[in-house]
Parts: sequence; C-alpha cells; structure tokens
Amino acid sequence: MSWVGAVVRFVMATIVLMLLGYVVPGFSHLGFWSALLAALVIALVGYILEAMFGKAISPYGRGLVGFLVSAGVIYMVQLVVPGMHVTILGALLAAFIIGLVDLIVPTAVR
Repeated sequence: MSWVGAVVRFVMATIVLMLLGYVVPGFSHLGFWSALLAALVIALVGYILEAMFGKAISPYGRGLVGFLVSAGVIYMVQLVVPGMHVTILGALLAAFIIGLVDLIVPTAVR
C-alpha cells in the first residue's frame, strides 16, 4: 500500500469512527480529536499485530480471524482513548461496518 492509500484509510477511519456513535448501539459518540486518536491507536495496534502474526491477522486478511481481531482491537482502544466507551456488541458491529466501508472506499493508487 502506498502512503497515499495509508492516508486515505486513516482519514476514512477517523470519519467512520465519528459516525459510528450515531448508528451503532454500544458505541459512544466521538468528537474529532477522540476519533483521530482512536484511529491512530487502532492503526498502530493493527500494524504491530500484523508485523507479529502476518497479514492473516489483519482486518485486510478478510477472514473471520481478522474480523474478530478488529473487534478486539476496537474494544481495547477504549482503554487508551478518553471518552470512548464500547460494548462487545458495539465493537463487533463497528468492526463489521468499518470492514464494509473499507471494501467500498478505494485506497489503491494506480
């Protein structure tokens, strides 16, 4: 993935995290700075997990394991980001919606 794709994915994640509070039960409403911090922490944890376990563990691996890891990462980020509160169901729904948006929004630059 190019740096432009990474920036697009990061901006998309910030916007989606801001909107999730309005559509996902069990997911708190996040302001811009909280969503930006959450997107940064999610990206950092995702990068570390991907470096340790390979692409199959990442949400971009598109498998059940990647989905569950994404939900777990979203759930754990609430420990770091002030004002973010997520239930387990909220984390599962958020991971599903983020995965759908990721499929729709093109991040590959040709």
